[in-house]
Amino acid sequence: QVHVVESGGGLVQPGGSLRLSCTTSRMIFSINAMDYMGWYRQAPGKQRELVAHITSSGNTFHANSVKGRFTISRDSARNTVYLHMNSLKPEDTAVYYCNAYINYENYWGQGTQVTVSS
Repeated sequence: QVHVVESGGGLVQPGGSLRLSCTTSRMIFSINAMDYMGWYRQAPGKQRELVAHITSSGNTFHANSVKGRFTISRDSARNTVYLHMNSLKPEDTAVYYCNAYINYENYWGQGTQVTVSS
């Protein structure tokens, strides 16, 4: 059983910053070159959408809606990825989920709430 645990959500004012963390209980990136981790989000009444992901080789993808404001990074030694979120907007309000693709299996965290409001 692989555990995926997110942390770092909360309430922040527009223009503020947050950093989300996601840690897996299994080693990732260093064994299988196909491994990747990513962040998705789901706002009320909307479909879950990909926000950003990072591959074993370090390549990153960021959705157009967050490009220039959010940055995904990783600490492979700690099996952890981060989502650095700056210049937050009310439309960034959502539950953020971490997804880990480890050795051809997909795992999800329980989600962490991010609320951007004054």
